[in-house]
Amino acid sequence: MSNNQLAPRKNLQILFLVSAFVLLTALLAAYLPPAVDFHGAFRPAALEILHGRSPYNAEGFFNPPWTAILLIPFAILPENVGRAVMVIAALAVYAYVAHKLGASKLTIGLLLLSPPALHGILNGTLDWLTVLGVVLPPWLGLFFLAIKPQVGMIVVLYLFAAEWQKGGILRVLRTFLPVGVASVLSVVIFGPWFLAIPSLDEIAINASLLPLALPIGLALTVAAVRKNDIRYSMMASPMLSPYLLLHSWIGAFLALAPKPWEAAAAVIGMWIVTLMGFFS
Repeated sequence: MSNNQLAPRKNLQILFLVSAFVLLTALLAAYLPPAVDFHGAFRPAALEILHGRSPYNAEGFFNPPWTAILLIPFAILPENVGRAVMVIAALAVYAYVAHKLGASKLTIGLLLLSPPALHGILNGTLDWLTVLGVVLPPWLGLFFLAIKPQVGMIVVLYLFAAEWQKGGILRVLRTFLPVGVASVLSVVIFGPWFLAIPSLDEIAINASLLPLALPIGLALTVAAVRKNDIRYSMMASPMLSPYLLLHSWIGAFLALAPKPWEAAAAVIGMWIVTLMGFFS
């Protein structure tokens, strides 16, 4: 097929995608309920930093400051529209990460309908930004993995070990230096913002599996390093997090991307757990 014949077809595809995006955004903006985290913390933090102020003026924002910068494109829109666009972005990122990890189209659909994915989208959380770090170059992915330690902390440990194995301390320094410098600058500019993170006894809801999950989490961490497979570290992170909610299991679910039967079992099992909790 010649370039002259391909051009109209490509234009039609672009027109279809843009039209679908606009229609879906309009529908979501009209019918989705407000998202508690986007409304209460993330959107205010992004607007604060957009206006040259500290994002930590926003109550409930405890993430690294570059998180607020990444959210500016959503925050500058009317809240219901920005929330709708962020839902589409989250679904697209989850699908992309699952695809990069080897998922079939059917498995991608299953993962997008899993309770962790839907729970995070409904609440306007940022787990979708965190899992994006899994498939980015390590030096860049670390910025995203740092956004939510519940999802990314053991993946960071895995990347440290993997980079060490590839090139020793110099490679580790090259990979971790950008996020290290950014972290130091964040403290210089905004002060020790991480000290404002609530202690566990101040948190009303916590579904962490510690200490019971400690053996499994440690075993998965060792498996990630020994097998040189990042997916084990994705499964280990929620196991070893002292603070956890349902949506932060999405990293462990995405780790099952190339295993359709296992992914289906996990999604069905989590729906059973979710419905039992809802009807109890």
